[in-house]
Amino acid sequence: MAKRTVSLLLLLVVVHGVFVPASTQVCSLLGQPAFPVLSSERDINIGAIFSIHRNALLKMHPFTSKPKPTTCVRLNLREFKFAQTFIFAIEEINNSTQLLPGVSLGYKIYDACNSIDLAIQSGMALMNGYEEILSDIFCSRSPAVQAIVGESSSSPTTALATVVGPFNIPVISHFATCACLSNRKRYPSFFRTIPSDYYQSRALAQLVKYFGWTWVGTVRSHSDYGNNGIAAFEEAAKQEGICIEYSEAVLRTDPQEQFLKTLEVIKKGTARVVVAFISLGDFVPLLNVIAEHNITGIQWVGSESWITSRNLAETKEYSFLFGAVGFAVVNAKLVGLREFLVNVHPDQELKNELLKEFWETAFQCSFSTSGCTGSERLSELQNEYTDVSELRIEYKVYTAVYAVAHTLHEVLKDFKSSTNSSKGELLTPKKVSQYMRDVSFTMKTGENILFDVSGDPVARYDLVNWQPAEDGSLQFKHVGFYDSSLPSEQRLQFNQEQMLWAGKSGQLPVSVCSESCPPGTRKAVQKGRPVCCYDCIPCAEGEISNGTDSSDCFPCDLEYWSNESKDRCVLKVVEFLSYTEIMGMVLCIFSFIGVLLTAMVSFLFYLHKETPIVRANNSELSFLLLFSLSLCFLCSLTFIGRPTEWSCMLRHTAFGITFVLCISCVLGKTIVVLMAFRSTLPGSNVMKWFGPVQQRLSVVSLTLIQAIACVLWLTISPPFPYMNLSYYREKIILECNVGSTLGFWAVLGYTGMLSILCFVLAFFARKLPDNFNEAKFITFSMLIFCAVWLTFIPAYVSSPGKFTVAVEIFAILVSSFGLLFCIFAPKCYIILLKPEKNTKKQMMGKSSSKAL
Repeated sequence: MAKRTVSLLLLLVVVHGVFVPASTQVCSLLGQPAFPVLSSERDINIGAIFSIHRNALLKMHPFTSKPKPTTCVRLNLREFKFAQTFIFAIEEINNSTQLLPGVSLGYKIYDACNSIDLAIQSGMALMNGYEEILSDIFCSRSPAVQAIVGESSSSPTTALATVVGPFNIPVISHFATCACLSNRKRYPSFFRTIPSDYYQSRALAQLVKYFGWTWVGTVRSHSDYGNNGIAAFEEAAKQEGICIEYSEAVLRTDPQEQFLKTLEVIKKGTARVVVAFISLGDFVPLLNVIAEHNITGIQWVGSESWITSRNLAETKEYSFLFGAVGFAVVNAKLVGLREFLVNVHPDQELKNELLKEFWETAFQCSFSTSGCTGSERLSELQNEYTDVSELRIEYKVYTAVYAVAHTLHEVLKDFKSSTNSSKGELLTPKKVSQYMRDVSFTMKTGENILFDVSGDPVARYDLVNWQPAEDGSLQFKHVGFYDSSLPSEQRLQFNQEQMLWAGKSGQLPVSVCSESCPPGTRKAVQKGRPVCCYDCIPCAEGEISNGTDSSDCFPCDLEYWSNESKDRCVLKVVEFLSYTEIMGMVLCIFSFIGVLLTAMVSFLFYLHKETPIVRANNSELSFLLLFSLSLCFLCSLTFIGRPTEWSCMLRHTAFGITFVLCISCVLGKTIVVLMAFRSTLPGSNVMKWFGPVQQRLSVVSLTLIQAIACVLWLTISPPFPYMNLSYYREKIILECNVGSTLGFWAVLGYTGMLSILCFVLAFFARKLPDNFNEAKFITFSMLIFCAVWLTFIPAYVSSPGKFTVAVEIFAILVSSFGLLFCIFAPKCYIILLKPEKNTKKQMMGKSSSKAL
């Protein structure tokens, strides 16, 4: 059995013309070998994978026969230009005496045809070569290339990096921007010369936020590029307070119904700004549908994949994209590239079908039908291939080749200085990958190139705006930039005045779910909708919001209150009874009227001081009573005006002392009446115990007690000005705090006690026989006095603010007027109108009195 197996192996070796030892295990490729579409092998080879064709016609294999090679269709001039830029960079390095001297670089370029399967197959071919017979000898040799440049899309690049990663072959992409590729654990040998979408997504979110677009729609490629890019954008947008109305995903291979569904979502949406994080190939079918339905008025915000596409810009049907804004890879100029591009010709490699297909695509002709002659000149052609005004991605291809070359240069330099071994023993992809992590060099453009720990370069973008040029064509106007190496607040910079918007308008579009809430209101999120959809609720009294779109209203400090528009805290109105307001003026007028009437009565009594009616019942007490009433009227003025420390102490003590003096005089007069009639009884000698001296002493003693109480009150806990913030929320009541409540009610209670005593004594003397019984009038006056002050207590407690003071002043004035009129009005009437009764005889005459 063993002899038979060896015979079969020997037969297999002879058939394929390869001679290996019989003990070596060999295998034959069942499928078709993958050959590069462009190649030139030299000392050290670099691989490259581009999607030179737009589509691969993949077929289901029945596995009953050898599968045929995959057919690719629709040559992509942009990707072919990438491949030629790759060759241009290699030729430039080979002609350099500074970089890799004595070493020439070769290349092997594969076409992935926008297919993940073909990208993986191309990667395997670059690792293993394309021999039809493989043996275990091949496992010990170095790969066919030392590094691979490519692919242009994120999904094929992800697959490629996954396959070649375990073999430590560096993969340097020029256009794969998915942030997922920065995962060093999954892709240990991946590098790229284009920034990660991690930065672009955040830059787009900052841009959208700056223009106030808080309500946007998103369209993405249904691929690693679009899904990861939009996911990062949505995360950053959420942090910036931006809401996503809808998020649609499309792929170029989707049926027409999917694009129509996406179109309906865009039409029905209220967002006027759409962020398109989508690859160029996936965007074109959607644009065709939008153009057919004439959808305009949308402000497009684009990613680097399509924002600088000359094909889109020059297509008239896509004119609705005018005003689009987005981030593009930094532009650069490559000297000599155009001359290199226009010198490409099918005659350079007669057997290369790709060059013939390129020629036919560029000139829209065919060699098979004699349409193409080969004499056409690329230099006279104006298309995406010959245009070198936008070399953004081509520059990244160019940079990737130079990154590999500089890495190889460092590896070979260290090798020569440390050992005499041959290049082949040390120059391995693993060594290249290790050195590439630390490589740093400066390009001819002045840009410094290096990779971070994730294999990513410094993120730099140009902010471009689609604007019409002077000649009517479209230009990508450079209006700003984003640089991740700068401080966070300086990374995004642009000139808004230079920008045009959708419809070629200079007016910034508005895209919000709800209009901004002005100062004085707060946002209230609408139930079941995103946070950007809200109602504007006015702030409550005493609360403000001084900014636009405030989430909350903030209460003012205790001494402040919100103004009418609720956007500013202003000092609360300080309320007190002032002389300038009507109520204060009226009370002042009545107070002065009271003083004036008291003075007139005093003057009248003074003129008739010798008459019996004045001399009766101790004229001295009458004058003292009139003086105390004047003080009572005047003390009411201390309650009006802004409370101060002195006015608070004066108003309560003056009130207490003057009223006790007044009541003491009335009490003295009442006792005199009682004593006078008691003395008329046989054997009574009462009057000698309550003569003028005793009357004076009683008044002084009773008043002195009140004075002592007031002094103690002022000494222990005097009244003081107090801002009452609790009664009203919108204003401050400036009032006098009584300090000691005990002192206040002691003074008031003592006054009340004397009043009640006086009332009781006068009530008992009301029926004493006399033509002019003063006790009846004292009873009336004390009745009014007591009624007023009994009513005062509940009114005082329940009255708010300045009305508390007004009630107290009213009580003082009414009780003073009551005493003045009830006691002195009858006497003034007799003096002025009935002088014939102002005789001793009339005064001493007896008459029967009627009960009250």
